Amino acid sequence: MLNYNKIAVMAFATFVAFQAPVYAEDKPDAVVAKVGDVEIHQSDLDLAVANLDPQLAQLPEGQKKVAALSAAIDVKLLAQDAIAEKLDQTAEFKKRMQYLADRELHNAYFKKHVVDTVTDEEVKARYDKEVAALPKQEEVHARHILVKTEDEAKDVIKQLDAGKNFADLAKEKSTDPNKADGGDLGYFTKGRMVKEFEEAAFALEKGTYTKTPIKTDFGYHVILVEDKRDAPPPAFDQVKDQVRQLVMRDKYLALLAAAKEKSKVEITDEALRKGYEDANKQPQPGDEPPAQPQQ
Repeated sequence: MLNYNKIAVMAFATFVAFQAPVYAEDKPDAVVAKVGDVEIHQSDLDLAVANLDPQLAQLPEGQKKVAALSAAIDVKLLAQDAIAEKLDQTAEFKKRMQYLADRELHNAYFKKHVVDTVTDEEVKARYDKEVAALPKQEEVHARHILVKTEDEAKDVIKQLDAGKNFADLAKEKSTDPNKADGGDLGYFTKGRMVKEFEEAAFALEKGTYTKTPIKTDFGYHVILVEDKRDAPPPAFDQVKDQVRQLVMRDKYLALLAAAKEKSKVEITDEALRKGYEDANKQPQPGDEPPAQPQQ
């Protein structure tokens, strides 16, 4: 995430996570239960399902609906008693209802102007932009043979010098769990292996193996580098959901910026004002760059 607009970004994450069901206007909103004269509709049940405790949300679909209906009935029962006691007329209740109404309006506006406006073309364009900005990273495709002693490793090198196949020798001699794969480690970039192993692997030319044993805490290694290349970026399908979040985040921040142009924000508490301004500073040179898609 960026260093600027921290509060807005946190709010963005909260509202992206909140995905209340949308009931189609042209679909009959069936009555599923009654509490006295008060009806509980399918839309009420959908909202109850969406707001179940996370543990209950893991239940099978049928049990989840029963749990949600039970919760909706409980709410209606006590809500009726609360109205009878005029709790809905208190200043505290009205203030909370205003806050909840504002939040729901925020969510509705966010859905209309952010979620519903993001196109596949925008997401792909943002992916291409992020990929183009990624620094080149070299990676190697290596195999290794791990043995316990230096003498064993030297003997392995002698057999390789005599023409023995590396993969066959790994299956025969290596103590590493990947010996069945001929010691194949696949492709890896710097920072993935222990220092001594990494330095030796990246120093080798393609198609060559270490002529002296490489000691690490695991034992003694003989390493073969089969290939070297620039690490490919993560596939679009692999990260498209993350990239979509980036597009939505930027649209959300743009909406907030436009809204602040129309309505002046004044904070009377000095400490809160300073904290708000610090959290909403625009990016400066040297600030953390935009988040890159991760593999």
